[in-house]
Amino acid sequence: MYDGKRVAVITDGGMPSVSDPGFRLVKAAIDGGVAVTCAPGASAVTTALALSGMPCDRFCFEGFAPRKDGERRRLFGELAEEKRTMVFFESPRRVEDTLRAMASVFGGDRPAALCRELTKTHEEIRRGGLAELAEGAAADPPRGEITLVVSGWTGPDASDATPEAMAAAVAALEAAGTDRKLAMKEVAVRYGVSRRDVYDAVLKAD
Repeated sequence: MYDGKRVAVITDGGMPSVSDPGFRLVKAAIDGGVAVTCAPGASAVTTALALSGMPCDRFCFEGFAPRKDGERRRLFGELAEEKRTMVFFESPRRVEDTLRAMASVFGGDRPAALCRELTKTHEEIRRGGLAELAEGAAADPPRGEITLVVSGWTGPDASDATPEAMAAAVAALEAAGTDRKLAMKEVAVRYGVSRRDVYDAVLKAD
C-alpha cells in the first residue's frame, strides 16, 4: 500500500524474482516504509525470500537447525562464510535461542528477517540485525510458522577485526566443539588476518 494505492509487481524471472532486480524494488519499498506482502506461493522459502529485502538470486535452504545448542552452533560455524542468502525454518519455542546462536557465530549485525504466518491474516516480517531480532523475540515471542532469512557472508571488514571480536568468534567455535587451533585458523580466514593476530587476541582474552 502506497499513498492509499496498491501496487502489484509481477515477475517472469522465476519466484522469488531470481532473474530480475525485483529484490531491489522490495528493499526500496521497505526502506521507504511501504508495506510489502506476497501472493501465496508454493513454499514459505520463496515467499520469505521475496519479502526479506535481501538478495535472492542465489540462496540455500537449510531446513530446521539442530535442537541441541552444540550441534546448532557447529552447523552455523560451517555456514559462517556462506555467501548465499540462507533460509531456515524454526519453531516459535526455539527461535530466540537460534537467533542468539546465529548472532554469536555470524555476528550480531548480520542482516536477517524473521517471517511468520506468511500469506495469512497475522503475517509479520521483522527485519534487522540478528542480535536485534533475538532481543525482539525475547521481548515479544513470535507465534505460528516461522521462516528465518539470513544474509550471506560479504567478506572480511578490517574494522570488524578487533581483538574482542576475534576472541569471541574463537570462543563460539570452541563452544560448538571445534578444536582451538582449528577455530583460530577459521577465524583468521573469516577476518582476513594472520593466525598470529588471532592467537594474540585469544591470549589477551584469557
